Amino acid sequence: MGALRDGTWLTAERVRLIALICLVVFVCSVALLFATSHGTLDWMGRPLGTDFSQVWTAGTMVWDGRAAEVWDWQSHFAVQRDFHGSPTVDIYGWHYPPPFLLVAAALATLPYIPALILWQAATLAPLVWLAHRFLERRDAWLFVLAAPVTLVCLAHGHNGFLTALLLGGGLILLDRKPFLAGLLLGCLVYKPQFALVIPLLLLVTRQWRAILGAALSSLALIGLTLAIWGWQVWQAFIDSLPLTRAVIIEQGNTGWEKIMSPFSAARSWGVAIGPAYIVQGAFTLAAIAATLWLAATSRPVRRNAATAATVLIATPYVLDYDYVVLLLGIAFLWKDGEEHGWGSWERTLLAIAWIAPLVARGVAQATLVPLGLMSALAILAIALRRGLATQDPDLRSS
Repeated sequence: MGALRDGTWLTAERVRLIALICLVVFVCSVALLFATSHGTLDWMGRPLGTDFSQVWTAGTMVWDGRAAEVWDWQSHFAVQRDFHGSPTVDIYGWHYPPPFLLVAAALATLPYIPALILWQAATLAPLVWLAHRFLERRDAWLFVLAAPVTLVCLAHGHNGFLTALLLGGGLILLDRKPFLAGLLLGCLVYKPQFALVIPLLLLVTRQWRAILGAALSSLALIGLTLAIWGWQVWQAFIDSLPLTRAVIIEQGNTGWEKIMSPFSAARSWGVAIGPAYIVQGAFTLAAIAATLWLAATSRPVRRNAATAATVLIATPYVLDYDYVVLLLGIAFLWKDGEEHGWGSWERTLLAIAWIAPLVARGVAQATLVPLGLMSALAILAIALRRGLATQDPDLRSS
């Protein structure tokens, strides 16, 4: 227990060994998935990259002049079934704002599997580079590549790497190059439920140049979609929101074990929709308040860790592959701990948060214990605890 409390069990050699084992298993798993596939489907009849099916087929619909139909679930489902050549293939709905259609259209210029590989490599590689530059360790690449959540994101062909890259880059640059940081953060307009805390954070820290950058990049993306496709795509997106809310969020058709939010946890325990929204609202307000307090009183690295956790906690719609973002929170706190010392249990909790995505979905399904959400709450709690223990007097007085 003493070793767990003070983190001495987490030696550099042990960390590297665990990470290398995970990496070898993950590489073998992905290789086996492709080796046993037939066409664009894996051995279980699911699209390779599962959720990438919706992205690539949405892009093909754009090139066919059917951009607004992407938000018509039946039309989009029909395109997926026709492409994969199976009437029973798993299908995935499109819930993104129009700016993400720009990415989908670009990827659809390539065949499905090359597009999937390029999409994941082009977003994962810069994230690995970012971790290497920030952590300043030769083995920092293992921190991202061997992380269980990386395998989860790869298996789904999803945008978790892009989201983490934009958020992480924006937070790291915020105090040195605020305008560039704002440009990156503004691109999160493609996933607006993850940006609830960002405008408030920029206001509290008086990052006016970052606010300008965020406004420019987000408005540019919105303007580009209007110029290319007109208002009809935005109207289609707006019209689809009630169905998305009812079917995906409130009824949990995706699976409560996959949606790792306070709302989903409450619903999985049998809480009615109204009270579950109250639970979500309480967690959202508390997480945002804690992050803004840290932004005003503590070191930027703690603010950044809290922001990464709050981005996940503050929305009712967050899935396990989105928890790539939590790698940022772990990295920020690890950097802070290495530079300013460790508190009891902190290193052990960070290690648990890193490994949790490997079993979080299964644990939630079998026991209703929201391990994913708990890991995000742990990161926020550690950041808050460190801020309470050693506030920066200069920041406090300002």
